[in-house]
Amino acid sequence: MTKDLRLALAVSYSDRAQGAAKALADAHPWVSVQEAEAVVVLGGDGYMLHVLHKMLDADRVIPAYGINHGTVGFLMNKAKSSRSIADRVARARSIAVTPLEMTAITNSGDEQSFYAINEVSLLRETRQTARLQVRVNDKIRIAELHCDGVLVATPAGSSAYNLSANGPILPLGCNLVALTPISPFRPRRWKGAILPDKAQVSFHVLESEKRPVAAVADQKEVRDIREVRIATAREKQLTLLFDSGSALDERIFAEQFQV
Repeated sequence: MTKDLRLALAVSYSDRAQGAAKALADAHPWVSVQEAEAVVVLGGDGYMLHVLHKMLDADRVIPAYGINHGTVGFLMNKAKSSRSIADRVARARSIAVTPLEMTAITNSGDEQSFYAINEVSLLRETRQTARLQVRVNDKIRIAELHCDGVLVATPAGSSAYNLSANGPILPLGCNLVALTPISPFRPRRWKGAILPDKAQVSFHVLESEKRPVAAVADQKEVRDIREVRIATAREKQLTLLFDSGSALDERIFAEQFQV
């Protein structure tokens, strides 16, 4: 029965989310995330990413059902419903999302690894353009890319920053990633690439001291890098829950027909 579903509640600090949490306080016998079968997330897309990353860091991943009390709410469900919260979660459709793992090596030799649910981006730190060598599966594909930056996006993140950078929208389950330049200067005609998600992508920063570059995995930034390696983290697969008719794959599909 739906009332027996063990649900946790995660709430952002926004006034809207806090108010919604008070209204839901007695709507279900909430448990801790450690005991829960799924977590109900109140907030916006940014807070949903925060919750998902906390689960990845804790190495305990459970399905997440978001209710939008933010701005865009691309990863969330609508706030209003006639159904109980337990019924909504029980009836929800699950969507698998596979994150990327970024390993960044700084000029000082420090190595840091983070996961990205949307994208990994490399961005110039100063007024000078970045100079990057692009490798796929250890083969040099572009010897020198002069640009403001470059990113690798998952299907779930392909309609976010990647789309703003004129990258392609990828349907969920396509087993692909988007490799998209940000304001490329040379080669000017290169628009990016669509790669199988099993591909290993790496970037080597040329003149890394003179032209410093930062690497960002969703919300985690590493500055002054000389090399970044990116691979799909299949063992860290996440599950998002959506109401019928509003699943993430339908939203991504609909984005391709926006006029």
